[in-house]
Amino acid sequence: MARQPDDKAAAKFSSDDSALIRELALLLDETSLTEIEIERAGLRLRVARNISVAATMPMPVATAHAVPVAAAAAAAPAAAASDLSKHPGAVSSPMVGTAYWAPEPGAKPFIEVGSKVSVGQTLLIIEAMKTMNQIPSPRAGTVTQILVEDGQPVEYGEPLVIIE
Repeated sequence: MARQPDDKAAAKFSSDDSALIRELALLLDETSLTEIEIERAGLRLRVARNISVAATMPMPVATAHAVPVAAAAAAAPAAAASDLSKHPGAVSSPMVGTAYWAPEPGAKPFIEVGSKVSVGQTLLIIEAMKTMNQIPSPRAGTVTQILVEDGQPVEYGEPLVIIE
């Protein structure tokens, strides 16, 4: 919060300011925004929250005591994903983007669990910077697991599919 008061008396934090901050924090949660900035009557106020890519849901500002629980819950899926990335049949993401199972909404997916795939066959598409990038199979085999949801953001090196 940044104030630019005309005098030292106006620089004091008031309960109205506190109520406004709480109201803006609630608005952040309701709208899934990450930042709100307003300026009114000489008061300039910016409320923001940091969202990590690994977070499954945004944390409310008022529940700071829940951080250890959320960190422990997020660590378990991260550990499972890192174990799967070492699997010999894992196909990892070559880029950051959004994974899609099909060439267009409503179309048949490229692969399903149990599908037989050949070398070079498209497994899924990753959209990066408005470009659709086909992800080819590096080996022939059977798809035993699909590790990402349709429309899910993915990171570089994240395991996408297991082919055995």
